[in-house]
Amino acid sequence: MNKKFTILLFIVVFQSWNIIYAQQHPHILLLDGEEESLQKMTYSDRMWANLHQDILSECDKMLSLPQLQREKIGMRLLHVSRESLHRIFYLSYAYRMTEEEKYLERAEKEMLTVSNFTDWNPSHFLDVAEMTLGVSIGYDWLYPQLSRESRKIISNAIIQKGLTPSLDKKYNWFLDAKHNWNQVCNAGMVFGALAVYEEDTTFCKSIIDRSIQSVSLPMREYDPDGAYPEGYAYWEYGTSFNVLLLSALKKIDYPCDALSAIPGFISTAKYYQQMVGSTGTSFNYSDCGDESGLTPAMFWFADKSGDSSLLWNEKKYINSEYRDNYLANRLLPAAMIWGSKMPLNQIQAPENLMWTGKGTTPVALMRTSWADENAIYVGLKGGTAGSNHAHMDAGSFVMDADGVRWAMDFGKQDYESLESKKLQIWSNSQDSERWKVFRYNNYVHNTLTVNGKLHNVTGYAPLISSSDNPQLMNAIVDLSTVFKNDLSSSKRGISIVDKRYVVIQDEVEANADSVALIRWSMLTSADVKITGKNKVELKKDGKTLRMEIAGKLPVEIKTWSTQSPNDYDAPNPGTTVVGFECQVPKGKKAFFTVALLPEGAKFNKKEIQSLNKWETK
Repeated sequence: MNKKFTILLFIVVFQSWNIIYAQQHPHILLLDGEEESLQKMTYSDRMWANLHQDILSECDKMLSLPQLQREKIGMRLLHVSRESLHRIFYLSYAYRMTEEEKYLERAEKEMLTVSNFTDWNPSHFLDVAEMTLGVSIGYDWLYPQLSRESRKIISNAIIQKGLTPSLDKKYNWFLDAKHNWNQVCNAGMVFGALAVYEEDTTFCKSIIDRSIQSVSLPMREYDPDGAYPEGYAYWEYGTSFNVLLLSALKKIDYPCDALSAIPGFISTAKYYQQMVGSTGTSFNYSDCGDESGLTPAMFWFADKSGDSSLLWNEKKYINSEYRDNYLANRLLPAAMIWGSKMPLNQIQAPENLMWTGKGTTPVALMRTSWADENAIYVGLKGGTAGSNHAHMDAGSFVMDADGVRWAMDFGKQDYESLESKKLQIWSNSQDSERWKVFRYNNYVHNTLTVNGKLHNVTGYAPLISSSDNPQLMNAIVDLSTVFKNDLSSSKRGISIVDKRYVVIQDEVEANADSVALIRWSMLTSADVKITGKNKVELKKDGKTLRMEIAGKLPVEIKTWSTQSPNDYDAPNPGTTVVGFECQVPKGKKAFFTVALLPEGAKFNKKEIQSLNKWETK
């Protein structure tokens, strides 16, 4: 095709799109008339019908709630922005599906309330982004029914309090970020620009195009396999808003196909799915909680990939047991849109019992079954303490068996509880105050500590091998640079042996000129009893797990308190760190093998072999 003709055709098509687009509302996520397919889905599938009805019931509760106030907590207005998005998205959905005036009137009132705020707190731009996204959905979806005066007030707020502050260099540093801030903030700006596009097409197009270019930065962080650097909870945050951005642009055929083709992104849903253990608790490394629940973005990934097994966990969450959880999700109506082609009663379990991903924060996730709630599950991570939201937890792991999480992670502490004490927690440098926080440093994670020191923040633990062989499902990380000043080398392997028990094996070498004091630790909420020279018994919920330790050097089994003397640290009741200490002589190599044995499992020490003999791929 002639090059000039191609360019001309693109201009004509794009200009035609501009003309059509600027004259039509709604055009964000759900076009006019598409409600019918959603209604058919709720008629034909009981689970979808229940979810739809739950949204309407939640909207009925919203009708009597007091109006939101511009009240910050510390530096953030985020809780208000999120509640605004929650209310407007739900109420707008309810009106479009039922045409009941009560939902329209309340949604309009919600939008006018926040539009009259002095600002949306641009100094913490996540607040602006979520507020803009929610107001934009309501404005676009309810545009034909809004009064001319309301349209003017709301559109002016989107432009002046949402889009315009994103041009200020004091606030728009997120454009160069490679983490969730970029994804959330750009999604908010795209929704705002799409909502008021007809007000100033040139300005709004520049916002959208800027966001398409910017959001490619965090999307490249999923490369090569889909592992998300910031962990499970931040995957739900950043990736969900990223998907909102892509979905909104794709709906109106705005040119952005290159984004979906970025390596690792479309496969990242498998990472998220595999991060949930057999107990239903997530692998909550970094600043993440251990909660899990319905995630609308998974329906987008299932649709795009054609893999309905990605919804295995989501299907479980759509029932009354998890009702409060999913109704707290401010993006829930998006699940109805993205999942409209998915019959939930036909979803099968995933085929793979193991998933590994490399990148900034490499992980290995393995289990013995998807269907058995008593199955063994292990998650292992590598990475670096120098990445966003990271802890000093390279080599850390979690472990489930018999319906109990035996090896756990504290995860996050509320940021305001630390910021209010004037701690500077947003630096990852070696001498940062961040590492004074009890939950953030290595002493309370399921990893090694050498010579009582903090991990090296510039160290990086890669995933160097793995195998999904059911007789020895395993993965190995190299921790050498994490301990570069205290050990010549350090490798950790974790395996599920013959689907019966878990082995954690560490192989270390002390520096030639110094003894290395190794501390091996595991955080647990079980009751701990030392039962022998190399044995420990853990009990919880009527179940028992035995820990046996093997190695050529003598070890001293110990427990450590999880209660910090610092007034800024969160309390950690009902938890214990259990493990051992051992001195490795100068220049000597040592190995430590720890077997975690569910009830009925037996550990054969004769089966111990060096990591270089573990089957790998």
